[in-house]
Amino acid sequence: MTTDAWVNETLYAAWGQRFRVVRELARVRSDFQDIMIFESETHGRVMLLDGVVQITEADEFVYQEMLAHVPLLAHGAAKRVLIIGAGDGGVLRRVLQHRNVEKAVMVEIDGAVIRLAKEHLPGIAGDAWTDPRAEVIVGDGIDYVQRAPDASFDVVIVDSTDPIGVGEVLFTDDFYANCARLLTDRGLVVNQCGVPFMQADELRETSLRRKRFFAEVSAYVAAVPTYVGGLMTLGWSAKAPGLSATPVAQIRARAEAAGILGATRYWTPEIHAGAFHLPPYIAEHLPAD
Repeated sequence: MTTDAWVNETLYAAWGQRFRVVRELARVRSDFQDIMIFESETHGRVMLLDGVVQITEADEFVYQEMLAHVPLLAHGAAKRVLIIGAGDGGVLRRVLQHRNVEKAVMVEIDGAVIRLAKEHLPGIAGDAWTDPRAEVIVGDGIDYVQRAPDASFDVVIVDSTDPIGVGEVLFTDDFYANCARLLTDRGLVVNQCGVPFMQADELRETSLRRKRFFAEVSAYVAAVPTYVGGLMTLGWSAKAPGLSATPVAQIRARAEAAGILGATRYWTPEIHAGAFHLPPYIAEHLPAD
């Protein structure tokens, strides 16, 4: 379908962004949400869920690299990784770039997202779908973490929509309690916490919840152009304190051993360390130590 239409993002009622649509590729109502994928003039192919931008080919590397590389390299020896959501496969791809990862389990509730990403956004995941270390499950992430054995993962990465609709249950006490249980002693969880200039409540409330179950709760930031409103925050919850302050030299050595040093477009050891130094307008929404 060729069109000269515009798509307006509907995340905020009084402010937003829009894209000129070159070609609509898919528009599907799944069992969980409205999914749209289109070719844009400026950002390549774009996926929207319920009218909200999830990923664009132009800037996906920023979010995916920071969501995957930061926790794995801060941990330093992660072998088993659980990914909740991330149906486009981009996080899975970045996790599997780490040589030391032996198993990556991805649980995505909406199989239509995976199917459409494979068809229309194949470059996002690359060969991750067929990597023998990957296990891709179409199912409920809440149910999976409830049933997962104790200490069965080193890192949990939650790439969910905002805490409304299908993503809401991934921001609850029960979810974080189960994450803490299924993690090893040095385990940690990262999750998207929104753009605090517009969504400060999301960062503040989820941080208070996570603090009930983890020794170190903080956040780090990434500048993702299509997540409008300034810096994007990624929530940080670690069972062992101090992992967020791993020195740059140690991060660089780990990245070299993992095989990702020099293979990224946004993440660097220096960006990694600096991302935890928050401007006051963001830091004020984190719980006091």
